[in-house]
Amino acid sequence: MKKILYISLGSLTFVLGTLGIFLPILPTTVFYLLTAFFWMRSSERLYAKFIGSNHYQKYIQESIVEKKITPMGRVKLFTTLFIVFAIPCLIVRNPFMTMTLTFVYVAHLIALNLYFNKKNGKEAEKSERS
Repeated sequence: MKKILYISLGSLTFVLGTLGIFLPILPTTVFYLLTAFFWMRSSERLYAKFIGSNHYQKYIQESIVEKKITPMGRVKLFTTLFIVFAIPCLIVRNPFMTMTLTFVYVAHLIALNLYFNKKNGKEAEKSERS
């Protein structure tokens, strides 16, 4: 029963992640990470097929693991984050919530820029040896 539940949840998050490629409001990376999590715990075959796919390689392996994100990729990422944080501010119109979401958005900008600018351990070792 648990295996079927994980396969079903993995399939759902895969569909949502794939829709996120075309719809900027859905976070592709988060859904693909959840897909990997669910399929890793339910089916070796699905997990192996997923991590070998072009979608996984592009949206997870390159951008998150290898920290290879293009400047346009960063612009898309931060624009999507801005839209996601702006929607509740426009709907609710609560000054405290707006300030809180602004603070969280700025924290995301800083943390993600630091994360993507930080060299991988292997790259740092190579540059030190040269």
